[in-house]
Amino acid sequence: MGARTGTATISRWSRAFVAAGIGFFVAWQVAVAVGVPRAATVPLGVSGFVFHVAFGKAYTLVPSYFARELAVPYAPAIHLPFALVGTVGAFAAGAGLEPPVVAVAGATSWLLGCLVFATALLWTVRDNPTGRETGTGEASAHRRRVDRLANAALPVAFTYLLVGSALPLAAALGLEPSPVSPGPATTHLFAAGAAGLLVFAVGFRLLPRLLVVSIRPSLVGVVLFAGVTGPVLLAVDFRGGSLFRLGAALQAIALLVFAVTIADLVRRSDRRRVGWRAILGAAVCAALVALLGLTFSFAPASSVPATAFDAHYRLAIGGFVGLTIVGATYHFYPPAVASTAGIGDRTARWSVTALLGGLGLEVGGSLASASPLVGVGRWLSVLGAVLYAAVLWTIFLERAR
Repeated sequence: MGARTGTATISRWSRAFVAAGIGFFVAWQVAVAVGVPRAATVPLGVSGFVFHVAFGKAYTLVPSYFARELAVPYAPAIHLPFALVGTVGAFAAGAGLEPPVVAVAGATSWLLGCLVFATALLWTVRDNPTGRETGTGEASAHRRRVDRLANAALPVAFTYLLVGSALPLAAALGLEPSPVSPGPATTHLFAAGAAGLLVFAVGFRLLPRLLVVSIRPSLVGVVLFAGVTGPVLLAVDFRGGSLFRLGAALQAIALLVFAVTIADLVRRSDRRRVGWRAILGAAVCAALVALLGLTFSFAPASSVPATAFDAHYRLAIGGFVGLTIVGATYHFYPPAVASTAGIGDRTARWSVTALLGGLGLEVGGSLASASPLVGVGRWLSVLGAVLYAAVLWTIFLERAR
């Protein structure tokens, strides 16, 4: 009885995290469309959307990946308020809202939530820290090598998360100098190091099973090694010299090999559920992020237009990470199970089409300096996000009845 209660509690609060993340996804797309400064929209996209969904699913997936059960079932319930306050505080600080204590309160709340998250999961896997026990059944014994490689990367992702969360608080308290400067360098540590590595590690465990296709361990090893080492080099020498370029090259290798691997999985899979287009789109975006990142790293700064940085940011968060989340959540929560009129696979396909089309128009317009295309693309992305939210929130409400 107690185990069932704990499982139900974890599942309920996991959905609450995902539902909140989807709300932030809509808010992020709207904020970008109306022209809110990037310093304010980044927290909505990264902390609000990406990490709220990642936290929610990690509480249910990571313990099972390590053949364990979450040791603290109420950890998600404790964590969620801290994450919400932290995200709103970071948005307010980025928008320049007063008083300055908002930035400190938001950064403190976010860090406390991340400490709850990391402590609960690390305590859960304390006797299996490298993930050698994978919870992989005999029917999937051929996946164990990949599963062990992916598990070993997760503690590194948690480390990036904690360091990337502590740095904004240190900056807000005036505790600089820091080995990583505030702003884009910290964001890369947080987004590429924590979010990107989580996508790689969880993706290599999850996507081959969703698509019912095997994956080569050698490719997984290349992606995870480059994904582990690249972000820290990017952050400590951001826009600097050889270390920054080496970090950019490693991150590009991780993204490109991941993109090719996932595209090949989709090609070989005969599963054509509604989320596959989003997953394939995420792979394409990962490759574009890598190519743009290499351009920024090796081309003279004066030759790169400011709009290209906007394209890079949107492709990374809305494309590579965001579309991976959209595709995976449509597998976890199949739209076809909804009984509400107007909500189903067709609505989900429209949402993916709008997100892909909107991102394509926006990025193409940014790189070509065609502002009308950028505006149309951003509002099309808003439509896609609203449709995505309508599908998932409907499913959640129906399950709660």
